[in-house]
Amino acid sequence: MPLAFTLACLWIVAACAAGMAPSRYHWPAAWVLIATGIPLLGFVTFTMGPVWGLIAMAAGASVLRWPILRAGQRLAGLLAPREAEHPGE
Repeated sequence: MPLAFTLACLWIVAACAAGMAPSRYHWPAAWVLIATGIPLLGFVTFTMGPVWGLIAMAAGASVLRWPILRAGQRLAGLLAPREAEHPGE
């Protein structure tokens, strides 16, 4: 089994363990998982190819769905028109 695949599987196990931790540890664990997952995703893509890289990215996105949703909400808030804040003016 390739080293990149083994490390990706260990990352998934660590993410599941972090999900079972008390809720006050979820966001710090998410930041650590993001910081380690991005280089790991590059390593998987480099060693195993773009198809496996996309599969690993989908697996990581399914585990880290709340940080992705929150980032999307912030991005949508930044891109929203400012006219909606003061409708009476």
